[in-house]
Formats: sequence, structure tokens, C-alpha cells
Amino acid sequence: MESQKTSEEKTLRTIKYDIQTAQKMERIALKLGRPQRLVFMQMVDYFHRSKKDPKDVNDELLKNTLLKQHRDYIGFIRTQESDILIPIKREVDRMIRNQKNIVEFFNGQQKHNKVVLEVDREMLDGQKKHTEVILQVVGSLNDISAKMESKESLKEKFRYILENYIRTREGFGMMTSAKEKEELQRNTRKQIDLL
Repeated sequence: MESQKTSEEKTLRTIKYDIQTAQKMERIALKLGRPQRLVFMQMVDYFHRSKKDPKDVNDELLKNTLLKQHRDYIGFIRTQESDILIPIKREVDRMIRNQKNIVEFFNGQQKHNKVVLEVDREMLDGQKKHTEVILQVVGSLNDISAKMESKESLKEKFRYILENYIRTREGFGMMTSAKEKEELQRNTRKQIDLL
């Protein structure tokens, strides 16, 4: 009796489908270089493990991950801008104004004090060097500020990357190999890293 149960449990099942589906299945199996039965079992296992709906052609998990990373990146830039760059630029501008006032003051005093002329020149040279260094710092800060992309620009680039990914992913059919899908994911990640 038990040997009968074991043989019944091992009995294969049959699924009927139309000719077009059979042709697609055959092409997929040929492309993957595996028997149709193995490909079918792997597909069932994939959908069972991933709990994905085969009708869902969009990968919502990837979209949500990309959007979260984009929001984190924008938040980081905003924090750096408000906590570091803006206060530094404000203070450097204030220091430059003060330095210019000091230089102007010493220039005015130079006309009236011939005795202190040599001291004034040394101090002016020091002040000018200091002003030049500060101007270089301001120039560097302005370069950094200019190189930082605006929020809208980053959003636009990210949207382009995401739409390109979605368009390419939707263009994939049943015949698309796992290698092509991995290449698309790798390229998308690389584009995001370059933002």
C-alpha cells in the first residue's frame, strides 16, 4: 500500500497551453540551453520565492529603493549646504569686507604718517596677502557652490535614469536573458553613482 502512495506522489502533472505559448516556451528553453521542463520548474520556483505577480512588469522594489536613495542624497546635500557652505560663505564675505576696510584705513593713514610708512607697508603687504588668500578661499567656495547641482537638476537627471530603466525593462520580453537584465541593473547603478 505504501509503495503505491509513493509512486502516486511522484506522478507527473500535465499543463495544457496553446501553440503560441508552446513556441515561446521552446524559444526560452533554447536560449537558456535547458530543457523546457527544467525552465518551467525554475520559473515556478522563482515566482514562489520572490512572491511576485507575473503580471507586474515593473519592479516596484527597485523604484522605491532608487527613490529613497535619491531622497537621502538630496537631504545630505541640503544639510551640508545649510550647515556648512552657506555659513562659511557668509563669514568669508564678512571677513573680506573687514579686510578691505582695514586696507582702506591703512591706505588713508599712510598719507598722514610718513614716519610709520615702512610699518604700514609691511602691514599692507601682510593684509594684501591675507586678502588674496581669503579671495582664493572665496573663489574655491564659489567654485564648489557652482559645481553643486541644484535640487531640480538632480531630480531631472534621476528621473531620466529611472525612465530609461523602466523603458528598457518594459522592452524586455520572455526571451531576455538574465545577463541582459543584470547589465541593465549594473548600468543603472553606475549612472546613479555618477550623479
